[in-house]
Amino acid sequence: MSSTASAVTAAGTAATPIKLGRWQFWGRMMVIPYLLVFAIFVLYPVCYGLWLARHPQSYVHLVEDPIFFRSVINTIIFLVVAINVKMLVALVLSGFFVQSRWWIKILAGIFILPWAVPSIPTILSVRFMLNPEWGVINTTIFRLTGLDGPNWLNDPTLALSFAMLMHIWKSLPFWTLILVAGRLAIPGEQYEAASVDGASSWQKFRFISWPALRTLYVTSLILSMIWTLGDFNSVYLLTGGGPADLTHVLATLGIRYLRLDQVDLSMASIVVAMPLVLPLVYFMMKRLSK
Repeated sequence: MSSTASAVTAAGTAATPIKLGRWQFWGRMMVIPYLLVFAIFVLYPVCYGLWLARHPQSYVHLVEDPIFFRSVINTIIFLVVAINVKMLVALVLSGFFVQSRWWIKILAGIFILPWAVPSIPTILSVRFMLNPEWGVINTTIFRLTGLDGPNWLNDPTLALSFAMLMHIWKSLPFWTLILVAGRLAIPGEQYEAASVDGASSWQKFRFISWPALRTLYVTSLILSMIWTLGDFNSVYLLTGGGPADLTHVLATLGIRYLRLDQVDLSMASIVVAMPLVLPLVYFMMKRLSK
């Protein structure tokens, strides 16, 4: 009898609709505007871009364009060279800025300025400095030697190299601060014990600093690659993809097609970057889930 009553009570409870509390109701109402913003400004543009790039013929035309293959090569060079150089330099500088000296704090404040200042005025100012006719660099060379300086941005190799240098210069402070935070989380007692045992600076880094920073370093490296794939400022503002469209990367190639009123190719150039982005996102999420 008791079991039957329990079953009836359980059935009645299951059939009773759950009423939301006042705070739960307004909490859900507050989430709706954010969902609308996400749907309008993120979900809809992504879906619309994929819809524009749905035609296989767009990818045929994209592959037939020699600028596309050059852009893919430039993108790979950018990722392999610029990202690794930037992260290695950030790792070294993090060991310098972690020291507790008053003048290092002043240098750290100056060091962070390139990252804090907007990209457009800083990169354009460097572009003006590299102007072959009236740029400050060639003007200085002419005053000192009487010779005309080179046309820095007219050589594809030099132009891409300067674009990578601009990327490193702009984003280096951010990643250095990330690694500085990682170093500060290491207990100082470990370094003191290593000093007592007579460990050198290299041994302290190898057996104390690097094991503690390795996960943060690799995660930052992958995240930097993901962000760099979508970053067009360093190339577009400095070289505009020139000379002769030879310094384009995948992030700026889409802008080139937009300027030529080829929207389908622009979207297709973004879609073909997904094989590079998705593995990085997968490894990123896999590391964060550990």
